[in-house]
Amino acid sequence: MYKGIALSVLASLVFGVLYIFTPFLQPLDSEQTFAWRMLATLPFLTAFMWWSGDLNHISSIFKRILQQPTFLIWLIISSLLCTTQLWLFLWGPINGRGLQVSLGYFLLPLVMVLVGCVLYKEKLSAWQMAAVVCAVLGVGHEIWRIGFIAWETVYVALAYPLYFFLRRRFGTDHLGGFWWDLCLILPVAFYLGFVHSDSLKLMVSFPHLILAVLGLGFLSALGLGSYILASRYLPFVIFGLLSYLEPVLLAFASMALGERVESGEWLTYIPIWLAVMVLIVEGILHLKQQQLKKDELEKKAEKMEKLKKNNE
Repeated sequence: MYKGIALSVLASLVFGVLYIFTPFLQPLDSEQTFAWRMLATLPFLTAFMWWSGDLNHISSIFKRILQQPTFLIWLIISSLLCTTQLWLFLWGPINGRGLQVSLGYFLLPLVMVLVGCVLYKEKLSAWQMAAVVCAVLGVGHEIWRIGFIAWETVYVALAYPLYFFLRRRFGTDHLGGFWWDLCLILPVAFYLGFVHSDSLKLMVSFPHLILAVLGLGFLSALGLGSYILASRYLPFVIFGLLSYLEPVLLAFASMALGERVESGEWLTYIPIWLAVMVLIVEGILHLKQQQLKKDELEKKAEKMEKLKKNNE
């Protein structure tokens, strides 16, 4: 579980860096940015999988396609569920729908917790229950403040849990499954990048975009790869609650860039920040308990060793 927690935290940190990194991609629009993100992420993801020894998952899925051609239908659905989320993340802020998209990311962890409790029969600890209550208060206030729930909000909140649930159901909850998600969307990426718009001309006019796209690919592969791996190592409930670290970091990143939290938004962010703090406290207490148990076992081992020597 500790590996999963570390990967989830790493993913949230990288997504926070990506948020700050986005201005370097101007003047690319949302479709062009999405296209180059897909094209640049796949090579870095492949290199990451080579380093981690996960390349065999790519070939194992290919063998499943050959043995069961209908399996390709699921892979296409998985690719659409994943990549439409990545596109919406970029499309929302550029097209004035960033608030609706961000609210979906506030609701997403609660839906993940619900899926974990209902479908996987996972139980919440007292600390986790307190974190859920804090999160519900924050999200509830945000919905009340906005006054409605847009389709973008609903899609973000429901599509990701469905995506992760189905990945586990079909046995593609590893980096190989994510690799195929990106690979199958490449024709769309090529169309958006080279047919729908000639983004190469922009790169000639703005040479910094070449380095920006390479950076986008590296950060996306690191962040999304870590996020996918974390979903495999963690229970649905813990994975969902840890997802609140991302909007917290994005809020801090926004403030670092000069944005300010409006007076009406504090009752949204403070309960969610408290939820994250509660999870951190639980984690620290759990680590201390583990250390105490380890110390006790070591003391018992030393006593047994002394008794053994005395008997000899």
